[in-house]
Amino acid sequence: MRFLLDTGQREFARSLDAMLTAADTVAATRAWSLGDHARGRAVWTRLADAGVFALPVPVEYEGVGPLSVETAVAFVELGRHAVPGPTVETVAAAVLLAHLAEEGERGPAKRFLPSLASGAASATLTLPDGGPHALDADAADLLLAVTDGDLRLAPGHARVRRSLDPARRLAAPLPGGELLASGPAVTAAARRAGDWAALATAAQSLGVGVALLDRTVAYVKQRAQFGAPIGTFQAVKHRLADVLLRLEFARPLVFGAATTMAPADVAAAKVTAGEAAYGAARAALQLHGAIGYTAEFDLSLWLTKARALRSAWGDPGVCRGRVLDARE
Repeated sequence: MRFLLDTGQREFARSLDAMLTAADTVAATRAWSLGDHARGRAVWTRLADAGVFALPVPVEYEGVGPLSVETAVAFVELGRHAVPGPTVETVAAAVLLAHLAEEGERGPAKRFLPSLASGAASATLTLPDGGPHALDADAADLLLAVTDGDLRLAPGHARVRRSLDPARRLAAPLPGGELLASGPAVTAAARRAGDWAALATAAQSLGVGVALLDRTVAYVKQRAQFGAPIGTFQAVKHRLADVLLRLEFARPLVFGAATTMAPADVAAAKVTAGEAAYGAARAALQLHGAIGYTAEFDLSLWLTKARALRSAWGDPGVCRGRVLDARE
């Protein structure tokens, strides 16, 4: 089965690629990792103008969705350009609020979704299966927390911690805060939001892997040993061919999962794309040699992100378990 994007979706991807190339996301990501959010917010505004944050939001709340395939298309490009910020978490928060509205809890959706769709506000969140720390809680406008069937607007966050990826800053929400909703609807909405977060992370991982492969291919054409570019060596060609095959195998799984949004399909896409990106990172690091280890070299932005995304919103063991559970 082939999952091919239509003309409009391909044009959307190309427009995001051109916009992010001009936005100098590398500089924005480096500043973000130091706690300087100004450049990252400028990129956020451009993404909002392109309609990225309106994709998961229903039309009645000033969005254009929910459009899961277009969301996956966008997050592949965000991964390719190493865009910083709680982009996945903002999408997940929008899905959480929209699903609550479907279940009759319309108040939080009316209050927050229009600003999330327009990009005027960003959000981060913690879910029962997503770990205790929220991404970029110091930068997000909304900090949501789901615990024991309650959805709360957290009053703040604990100390910010650096993760393996310096641009992914983590903090635990403080307990308490305004109760927005409670009951089985919150639990169901949290599951739906978790699936969207996993899908967006899978797409982001795919984009990270593509960027790593592209940069490595360009590098091995330039780096010479024994009087020849190392890209002409058979072993190097085979290593990069393996990376390409794993990424291309992950691509239809990502867009197939975006089409069905079945939890098992999303889990399969997440683990496959995450492992493909991680494999691309290992190959890139080896083929770049010692320069690949340096934080000053831009490749490091994608290397650390590939490892961090591999575990975010469902590590490989959890995702494989979900796939097996669905088969049973």
